[in-house]
Amino acid sequence: MKYNFDEIIDRSNTYSLKWEKYKSTGIIPMWVADMDFKTPPAIQETLKKTIEHGILGYTIIPDELNNAVIARLKVLYDWKVEKGWVIWLPGVVCGLNVACAAFGAPQDKIVTTTPIYPPFLSAPGNCGKILATVPMIDVNQRATLDFNALENELKENTGLFMFCNPYNPCGTVFAKEEINKLVELCAAYDVIICSDEIHSDFILDEGRHHIPAASLSKTAAGQTITLMAPSKTYNIPGLGCSFAIIPDKGLRNKFKSSLKGLIPDVNLLGLFAAKAAYTECDKWLSALIAYLRKNRDIVQYRVNKMKGCKLNLIESTYLAWVDVRGTGLKDPVSFFEKAGIGVSDGSFFGQKGFIRLNFGCPVSLLKEGLKRMGAALESL
Repeated sequence: MKYNFDEIIDRSNTYSLKWEKYKSTGIIPMWVADMDFKTPPAIQETLKKTIEHGILGYTIIPDELNNAVIARLKVLYDWKVEKGWVIWLPGVVCGLNVACAAFGAPQDKIVTTTPIYPPFLSAPGNCGKILATVPMIDVNQRATLDFNALENELKENTGLFMFCNPYNPCGTVFAKEEINKLVELCAAYDVIICSDEIHSDFILDEGRHHIPAASLSKTAAGQTITLMAPSKTYNIPGLGCSFAIIPDKGLRNKFKSSLKGLIPDVNLLGLFAAKAAYTECDKWLSALIAYLRKNRDIVQYRVNKMKGCKLNLIESTYLAWVDVRGTGLKDPVSFFEKAGIGVSDGSFFGQKGFIRLNFGCPVSLLKEGLKRMGAALESL
């Protein structure tokens, strides 16, 4: 079956967060991580059947869904996950916040890296804990962990490290050696790892492979909460469906206790969509990755030709983390909005002088956005 990722879909008057921000302005929205592609046909069909049944009641987790997740993780990563380790959640951001609340003493720090997906920066404060950040470093035009600086933070009253792999917004896919070193550091200082792996399906660099942190060793499994979801992969974030995998019983019980009375169950549409995603949409996903890889190549080439811009190799995700410090712009987001393209401000990720650009869209839309961006920079 051929999938039409070139189709331009009118998202006006659909209450889309991405598009409503620039309603009636002519600005192309390329900011929030929401792709402009239709969800796979199999998911659409499943949702239609569910709605047509006419009753949208309380729902248990389908055994077929848990089995599909377990089978998928074994095939993709040779990771043997047990059904009891899987906890379904209405969002990865919920999982981040629950982890921050559940682990570490009140006076302990929660450590993460910057730049980072903004909820990482807000979650510790939401539960009254202290946030400490360690900047990523560039090595051979690739963002990676600064292990020396990280150890200095972890060794002093740290209860939790929030890890993002693949890395949003820099696009890094961490190698086995890097993850092992992180696990060893955290184990040495009795620090739990919360690993957000929501972008694990978006590996664009054909020389890279995603490795779930918890899959590496018994030590890693015993200290890691893994967060995953079908929401980004199959473009169903509006259905609120994700899951945590926690092999260690003690950590799992603490996490579950923090859920009680606060975090709702996943709705039945999210569960049915997830089941269809993980059992019927492999060909669609393969086609999507091939399309995004071509979009990535276009972004990589064109942005690095733009005046004052620099972009490292995007190994994963559909997000470009663009260094615009060379442009001299004090407010790059407003500058590009005036040129007709909406991007995310790096300051929200903890690093000024950068923008994040979403290239999960039809190539014609992408090229027009990049054209506007380049023309605006040439006018400086």
